[in-house]
Amino acid sequence: MASMKKKALLLVLLAVPAAAGVPQTVDPAEIPAYTLLRPDLAVAGQPSPQALARLKEMGFRTVVNLRTEKEGAAAEAPVVEAQGLRYVWVPVTQDTFSLADVEAVGKVLDDPSAFPVLVHCASSNRVGGAFAVLESKKGKSLDEALAAGRAAGLHSPQMEAAVRRVLGVPETVPPAPAAVNP
Repeated sequence: MASMKKKALLLVLLAVPAAAGVPQTVDPAEIPAYTLLRPDLAVAGQPSPQALARLKEMGFRTVVNLRTEKEGAAAEAPVVEAQGLRYVWVPVTQDTFSLADVEAVGKVLDDPSAFPVLVHCASSNRVGGAFAVLESKKGKSLDEALAAGRAAGLHSPQMEAAVRRVLGVPETVPPAPAAVNP
């Protein structure tokens, strides 16, 4: 009787999918600037080769890479895909950053089957820029969108300027100091 209960319990446990969770934190040497935005979405800088090879083990299903070919992004695809993970490459620079880039990232994030997702670039700065634009397109104010972008890694004035350019918002320029007449 006890044996049958154990078998039934085992069957129930096997039928229940594992919770979709990824690590809350990781060693910054493995994945710098790693931030868990929600239980199934993390943003980060460039994962180390060792971390790249363990992304499935960490619970990820999709990887979105915003680094360019010059940064070695092409070498990442085979490592990620060999684990059976979905790999999406959206090469972005501050100068080329566009609404089309953001929409490509948004398309992945709108697909429930993509999660858990890791979105990364070299330092998470471009990731933050993409998130700022996504939040603006969802109706957030510029300040709220930039705050969301900063939470996702946006940290350079140049990338913030690129966000403003994509959104069609003029950059704020401090007023020139008043001239003093002798």
